[in-house]
Amino acid sequence: QVQLVESGGGLVRTGSSLRLSCEFSGRISNNYDIGWFHQSPGKEREFVAAINWSGRDTYYVGSVQGRFTISRDNAKNTVYLQINSLKPEDTAAYYCAAKTVRCVVARGCYDREDLYDYWGQGTQVTVSS
Repeated sequence: QVQLVESGGGLVRTGSSLRLSCEFSGRISNNYDIGWFHQSPGKEREFVAAINWSGRDTYYVGSVQGRFTISRDNAKNTVYLQINSLKPEDTAAYYCAAKTVRCVVARGCYDREDLYDYWGQGTQVTVSS
């Protein structure tokens, strides 16, 4: 069993930055790839970014590349999502999730919700215009 707890969300203005954290714990938790997803009001949950267990490989949805950066510190059992130049359309609940299935090809793997075994409760990001 792996537990994930997100933090770092809040109410911010357009153009601001936030760093979300996903602290994970449990059995062999450093062996898990971690993904971030977000869900805006009235929309389905969508993939944002992912990082493999070692931190060497990262993958982003095209719309956030250049503004979002995912990283991890396995010594602290934490994955981070740095979000710069926030826009009102970034308003969403942000969830992190963990999986053990390894990705040979990033697209169609890291972005698949059904491959993730464990999920956090989410942290809300609200961006005012």
